[in-house]
Amino acid sequence: MVFFPLPEAAEQKGFRACQRCRPRATRLRDPRSEAVATVCREIDTQIRNEGDDDSKSRLTLTALSTGVGMGPHQLERAFRRVMGITPRQYADTQRMRRLKSSLKKGDDVTTALYDAGYSSSSRLYERSPSQLGMTPATYRQGGAGMQIHYTIVDSPLGRLLVAATDRGISALYLGEKDAPLEAALRKEYPRAEIDSDSAGSKNLQGWVSKILAYLRGKEPHLDLPTDVQATAFRRHVWEELKRIPYGATRTYSEVARAIGYPKAIRAVARACATNPVSVVVPCHRVVRADGNLAGYRWGLDRKRALLEHESGKLGDKKVKTARA
Repeated sequence: MVFFPLPEAAEQKGFRACQRCRPRATRLRDPRSEAVATVCREIDTQIRNEGDDDSKSRLTLTALSTGVGMGPHQLERAFRRVMGITPRQYADTQRMRRLKSSLKKGDDVTTALYDAGYSSSSRLYERSPSQLGMTPATYRQGGAGMQIHYTIVDSPLGRLLVAATDRGISALYLGEKDAPLEAALRKEYPRAEIDSDSAGSKNLQGWVSKILAYLRGKEPHLDLPTDVQATAFRRHVWEELKRIPYGATRTYSEVARAIGYPKAIRAVARACATNPVSVVVPCHRVVRADGNLAGYRWGLDRKRALLEHESGKLGDKKVKTARA
């Protein structure tokens, strides 16, 4: 069971509004939540009706805040508190959602991009790698044709699978045997073309070398491109995880507060658990409030080893937590 302050916040996580109780029609008691709901409806309406960037001037923070009797900064703080993202990120997500809907219906890419409010294909393709995880044309086919190459090598933490497209890393898995890692990759991308990197792709081999250098203590700063699909909220969480300094940790509640959504502790934990590019996005740096280690997809022993490796205290079981 998960609670959200607004229907729009629930929809950002993939839930749909109840067709019986119609939550969008319910009047809210909190004035700030009501203002945020009004702004969400205004953004939705403009994206739906305008279909082009002529609406850009009306979607400024100043214009939106004036409509609800708040200052721009006041609205942005309230929006972050209620939604966990900024008004601009919400608008970007709604445009991308409209684009996905059009592509799934069979519309051609040009029709879909203008209907979603993108003024040009260049603007769309700038955003599509991070928000679609593939090009719009590939998404229109349900992901079929997406080319992912992977390699599996030995690492200090066992067998390491790294998979990537030309744009960046799509998966980083750790385990004992190759077969389960390969099966997990195919489950993550069921309709993609997945092949072993027998030819030795320059990009993939270079990224693997940097990851191995990091795991061996020779590269403390791991800043690699990624190519994954995620909601705006999860991307926001993962961006915050990248800000945790090497050798430090944060609690789930600290991460939730840092992204402006203090009550979304479980949602933050879920974003960590579903992170497909572990180590590159350091979800292992998030611990429980009491300093103990919580669940980690690749096992608590590996999470402990990563933290001890980063803190330089191998053999010391105590995890040092740096408070935000």
